[in-house]
Amino acid sequence: MKDYLVKAHAYDATVRIYAASTTTLVAHAQDIHGLWPTSAAAFGRLLTASVIMGAMYKGDQELTIRVDGDGPIGGMVATTNAHGEVRGYVGNPRVFLQYNSGKLNVGQAVGNGFIHITKDLKVKDMFTSSAEIQTGEIGDDFAYYFTASEQIPSAVGLGVLVNDDNTILSSGGFILQIMPGCSEETIEQIETILKDIKPVSEMIQEGYKPEDVIRDLTNNEYKLLEHLDLEYKCDCNREKFEKGLISLGVAELETFLEDEDPIETSCHFCNTKYHFSNDDINQLIHEIKSAK
Repeated sequence: MKDYLVKAHAYDATVRIYAASTTTLVAHAQDIHGLWPTSAAAFGRLLTASVIMGAMYKGDQELTIRVDGDGPIGGMVATTNAHGEVRGYVGNPRVFLQYNSGKLNVGQAVGNGFIHITKDLKVKDMFTSSAEIQTGEIGDDFAYYFTASEQIPSAVGLGVLVNDDNTILSSGGFILQIMPGCSEETIEQIETILKDIKPVSEMIQEGYKPEDVIRDLTNNEYKLLEHLDLEYKCDCNREKFEKGLISLGVAELETFLEDEDPIETSCHFCNTKYHFSNDDINQLIHEIKSAK
């Protein structure tokens, strides 16, 4: 099933809900970065939360989200936009921690620290807000971020199931937000549903679509507003790396010419490698000098 997200209103438009299936994009990220089970679960949750948050914006606006914890994962980064595209990387992809029950211990892998969210709204300045990591389980931490930093009471459900062979079995998530005017009775009803609802990763494993997740969150009383296809997508290319090398300046580039081996650069987000020979470096030096 293709990954996608749906947005809905419920309870007389006093509640906003986003639900997403992300199994394919998380599996792609797992393959790109060679993620071990706990790293895959943590990073998959971050990618899911990020791509849902991206859908809250519009046009060419972008978000960059950093989970800066002191656990063995060593931090995670995700960048997303309003078009359902997300990419990212993990400080340490090789983490495999479990509870005694066998459940992956994402909280210990992430550790203590902060979530930092930078919004590029394509205006003069970018804006960064932060919130302290609460449990390291990612869902709890984003729920706290929305309530503490954006003053939007929210429930966040994120889940990734990893097969015994280290492939991704299922991944998905939801973000439910309380809007102004929501009654105490509705809030109590939602709290009861959240207490009893299945983990979202189990729902996706059982064949739930995002609409089905919203159905269970609202007792089947909701209005769908938007459908958005989702994809793990990197926007790197050779030209961007050329610009990065040019920014080093002539003196630094000339030091590269002392080594006959080509320069290899690699994208953090997709691990694509770009090679630059001495002839390529000489051409970049020529471009810098010609521009002066």
